[in-house]
Amino acid sequence: MTLTRRWLAASILLVACDLGTAQDAGAPGPRNVRDFGAVGGGRQLDTRAIQAAIDAAAAAGGGTVYFPAGVYLSGTIYLKDHVRLDLETGATLLGSTDVRDYPFHRCGFASRVDRYNGRALIWSEGRHDLAITGHGTIDGQGAQFRDRQPTPEQYRETTSVFAGTGRYRPSEPFIDRPFLIRLIGCREILVENVELRCSAMWMQHYQNCEFVTLRGVRVFNHGCRNNDMVDIDGCRNVVITGCFADTDDDALTLKSTAGTLTENVMVSNCVVRSHCSAIKAGTESSGGFHNVTITNCVIRPSAVTEVRCGRPEGLAGVALEVVDGGSLDGVTVSNLSIEKTSTPVFLRLGNRARPYREDGPKPPVGTFRNVVIDNVVARGAGKTGCSIVGIPGHAIENVTLSNIKIRFDGGGTREQAQAQVPELESQYPEGTMFGTLPAHAFFCRHVDGLTLRDVDCGWDRPDLRPALVCEDVQNLRLDGLCAAAADGGCGQMLLRDTHDALITGCRPPSSEMFLRLEGPSARISVLANDLSRVRTPFTLDAATPPTALHAEFNRLPEK
Repeated sequence: MTLTRRWLAASILLVACDLGTAQDAGAPGPRNVRDFGAVGGGRQLDTRAIQAAIDAAAAAGGGTVYFPAGVYLSGTIYLKDHVRLDLETGATLLGSTDVRDYPFHRCGFASRVDRYNGRALIWSEGRHDLAITGHGTIDGQGAQFRDRQPTPEQYRETTSVFAGTGRYRPSEPFIDRPFLIRLIGCREILVENVELRCSAMWMQHYQNCEFVTLRGVRVFNHGCRNNDMVDIDGCRNVVITGCFADTDDDALTLKSTAGTLTENVMVSNCVVRSHCSAIKAGTESSGGFHNVTITNCVIRPSAVTEVRCGRPEGLAGVALEVVDGGSLDGVTVSNLSIEKTSTPVFLRLGNRARPYREDGPKPPVGTFRNVVIDNVVARGAGKTGCSIVGIPGHAIENVTLSNIKIRFDGGGTREQAQAQVPELESQYPEGTMFGTLPAHAFFCRHVDGLTLRDVDCGWDRPDLRPALVCEDVQNLRLDGLCAAAADGGCGQMLLRDTHDALITGCRPPSSEMFLRLEGPSARISVLANDLSRVRTPFTLDAATPPTALHAEFNRLPEK
């Protein structure tokens, strides 16, 4: 048989198979929610009609529940296996403003967020093959919950649900606002193209889920506190791509509120605006984060002027944190454009040590290692500076920053350069937690294995702080650091109690001083730098032995 005849025979067979499949399936078309009694006027609750359409699709082995143009007011609806919600352009699923329309649930997966995750507009637990698609809108009307406090009845309901489980902490703040989407222990999830607006709490919470895809989703979440874009919590195999968000609280957020890892996560091609942290991992870190890639994203300030959390310009561009035990390992961040945020980069290993169960043991200090941040351009960064900070006896390990260009606000003083930064190891992690740092670009402390390669830092106003301050840093490599230095300032860099450093390929501008060593630093090699425009290339304080510095093959200023 010739190749052409083989191709033709194969094509005929494929068509026949397709036709046979279509004829044999006998599956009905999409279930139109109006056919099940939904009115779509936005005044009368359509919860029962929508749920009836979902149940009918599930009973038939799965299918699409279709929302034609209109406004469908609803309380909690429950997604089931093999069911897709599809919202036509002009269709809006509107969340009820009566909390009684959202039954309180105790899910089977215990975590730190039990006290406030019991209500949602769209809920599913332990299901698979779920989808929310279309070009319509889901709106939680969250601003209507803004100033409400839980009633005694709601408090009693919650405490009774968790009585005797060790999972609810009555001493902690009780929040009783519904999420927009909350899926727990589900597999094969697709959310695509829909617009999600104004949740009363987090917009989307995927907890202990697997194979999650968010694609082309537009999120606007303002009006209440805790208005995140998405929270990926203890999930595996997650892809988030082509999404757009403007949020009051943290935007793209990775969490681990129980002992389950968040791992194998890829984020790409998103535009994110936030008053808090645009991309964040680790506010809760019990299980940790492994194998995360974030690339090709734009970070900008929120377009909304009213701020309930954070700052108008945002708190952090990228914030990676481990504070409640767990491990962060194997994270790459690349190709970011960041505009006007207080702290473009914040890396933190702390020891808040909160157990995720009331009756659980305090977790040990976590680990933070193997992070690469590459190709980042940031403009209009705040005065605070960036930080990479562990705690005594527990270093952040093996971090590389390369091809970084940041322009800061500047304006720092000599007094700020000399300020002591508190450890604050048990505090909530935030990019601004240490106040104005003694370095205008990077403050690094308790780090083992730090590489800064082709890092270029400048400011809009002269700043008297050094660009880089390292304290208790080991195995430091600086290659091609370029940083502005002000007349009368503290030079380019300060190394305090730093060991095993290689500084090479730097060409600082005209300045008072290039490098100052303090404390018992040792084995500092300064090789092949152009220091010809620096009046005093090196200074050592009384506690630093002269043998700590080895300088060779540098171009020095002419006498």
